[in-house]
Amino acid sequence: MRLRRLERQCRRLIADVEVPEPFELSAFLSYVAARRGRDLHLHPQPAPAGAPCGLWLATDTADHVFFAAGTDPMHRRHIILHEVGHILCDHRAPGLVLPDLDPSTVARVLRRSTYSAPQEQVAEMIATMISGRALRAPEPRSADPLLQGLHEALIPRPAHGLR
Repeated sequence: MRLRRLERQCRRLIADVEVPEPFELSAFLSYVAARRGRDLHLHPQPAPAGAPCGLWLATDTADHVFFAAGTDPMHRRHIILHEVGHILCDHRAPGLVLPDLDPSTVARVLRRSTYSAPQEQVAEMIATMISGRALRAPEPRSADPLLQGLHEALIPRPAHGLR
C-alpha cells in the first residue's frame, strides 16, 4: 500500500477517535472499551523468540490484548496501540489463527503475520498516529540510550505551546 494513501486512509479511520490530553494509556484504553461497549483487558506474556510480540483476541464479550511483557516501555506502548489499531478497525484474520480454541468462544484472533499485509500496515500507521497525537504526554523512556536517542530524533516533541 502506498504511504500517502495509507496515511489518508488511517486519518479517516481515526478522525473521530478521542486521544486524551495529557495522554494516559489506561484512559485511552478505557475510552476504546467504552466506544466498543465491551471490556478491554491487557495481558503481559513472556515472548519466546519468534513469537508475535502482540496479539488481539476478541471474544463475544471482551477484547484481550496480549503483549510481550519484557519489552521496553516505548515498544510496549506501541505494541498495545498497534493491537488497538486492529480493534478500532475491527479487522478480521484471514484464517483461523488458534485452531485449538473453541470457535464459539473466540470471535476473532489477530496477530501480526507480516508487515506487508494491508491490515498490519493500517494497524501500524494507526499506532504511530495515535502516538503522534500523544506527543505532549510524558512518554515512557527507553532504558536503552540508543533507542531513546533514535526515538527523540525521529519523533521530535513540538515546541511549547504548539499543537
